[in-house]
Amino acid sequence: MEEDLVVRLRAAGCVFAEEEARLLLEAAGGDALEALVRRRVGGEPLEYVVGWAQFAGLQVVVAEGVFVPRRRSEFLARCAADLARPGDVVVDLCCGAGAVGAAVAAWVPGVSLHAADVDPAAVAVARRNVPGAVYEGDLYAALPGELRGRVDVLVANAPYIPTGEIPLLPAEARLYEPPVALDGGDDGLDVQRRIAAGAAGWLAPGGTLLIETSERQAPLTVAAFEAGRLEARVETCEDLAATVVLGSHAA
Repeated sequence: MEEDLVVRLRAAGCVFAEEEARLLLEAAGGDALEALVRRRVGGEPLEYVVGWAQFAGLQVVVAEGVFVPRRRSEFLARCAADLARPGDVVVDLCCGAGAVGAAVAAWVPGVSLHAADVDPAAVAVARRNVPGAVYEGDLYAALPGELRGRVDVLVANAPYIPTGEIPLLPAEARLYEPPVALDGGDDGLDVQRRIAAGAAGWLAPGGTLLIETSERQAPLTVAAFEAGRLEARVETCEDLAATVVLGSHAA
């Protein structure tokens, strides 16, 4: 059965057909398996089909219509975890399924984790993954006022794909994932600029904002941080092809 399944998946264009076949077989059998295979062969993201994504050693619950955590974002989570200490207030903005915040909490036990997203579907899923409070709303408007000036680590995987590049995305993202989690406006930085502009009012003295971006867009992200009165620097990870801009709020 597994060999036949691999053939079907490979014919549908699944690059990692052997691994996907194993995961599908673990997820279901019989008629239920066939239903899952048809969904995957039809182009639906594997994570939606099996109901979870692997991220930073965690099995993160996902659901249809919610952004699927990317492996490159593990670098964002690691950078945030390197700054966090037990007892720190950590906020995961634009949290999606909550993968980044959940990873930070797993790596740094004892943080006070808060997460927020504007998409109700993402909030519902994040509440299954995040060991902390999850709020629904537009960026800082979602957060309780008592967090103002107390956030030690503010991490955001905001959308940063330019609107004109959305049609160039792989079909799995373009057709299935929510546009609000992908489209960053004309140059991709609309949401990043809003986050950077408001960060200083929420960060504790010495607190840090971290945002994932692309290598090409990093200079623009840095400029947004500096406009928000943050001292910015860029960190990269070649293995994950990941770029993160960090901005410190002076004490």
